[in-house]
Amino acid sequence: MVRIAAGQVTLSDRRTQRRWSVPLRPYEIAAVPVTQAQYAQVTGARPSAAGGDRRPVESVSWWDAIRFCNALSRQSALTPAYRLDGDRVDWEPTADGFRLPTEAEWEYACRAGTTGPRYGPLDDIAWYRGNSAERSHTVGGKQPNAWGLYDMLGNVWNWCWDVYDAEVYGSYRVLRGGGWFDEQWSCRASVRRRSHPTFTVDDVGFRVARSG
Repeated sequence: MVRIAAGQVTLSDRRTQRRWSVPLRPYEIAAVPVTQAQYAQVTGARPSAAGGDRRPVESVSWWDAIRFCNALSRQSALTPAYRLDGDRVDWEPTADGFRLPTEAEWEYACRAGTTGPRYGPLDDIAWYRGNSAERSHTVGGKQPNAWGLYDMLGNVWNWCWDVYDAEVYGSYRVLRGGGWFDEQWSCRASVRRRSHPTFTVDDVGFRVARSG
C-alpha cells in the first residue's frame, strides 16, 4: 500500500462536457492490482480467464470486489468498510478496512502530480493492445508513476466505488485505467468507463484502498 497525501483533483466527463473538483483526504492505495494469488488466498476462488499467480485477477464483478475487500479486512483484523444487505451496500468512511478507491482517489493517484493524459510514455508504463499480444501480464512489469504505483494504466481496468450516472445508467459503476485489449486512446488518466456491478470480463480487475 502507498500512502497518498491530501489533495484535490478535477474530474471531467466527455459525454456531458462537465468538469468538477473533488477535495481528498489522505488515503492509501495498493501499488499493484489484486493478483490472482491474492484473490485465491482470500476467497478460495480463481475466476480469471487466463491463469497466473502474479497476473491481475480479472473476470470479477464490482460485487466480487466489494466482497473481497470485506474478506481481506476480516483476515487482517480490520473493520470492514462495507455493510451488505441483499443488493444494497453502504460504505462506512471511518472504517479502517480495505475498500475500492473512489474515482477521484484513483485519478489523483494515477496522475501522481502530472497534468497530461498519462504519467509517462505509454509503451513504458502500460500493457495495451499495441504491446500486450492481447493478454494480461504480470503486475508491476512496466514502469511505475512518480508515487510508486504500477499498472494504473493498461493491463486491466479498475473498478471504482462510484456510481457512474444514476439518472442515465442506474446502478452502473465506474471503471478506470484501460486494459490490455484497449487502443491507446482508452489508456488515459481521465477516461471514464461504466458497467453494471454484476458484469465480468477478462480485462476488468481492481485494486484496493484504505481510508486515513
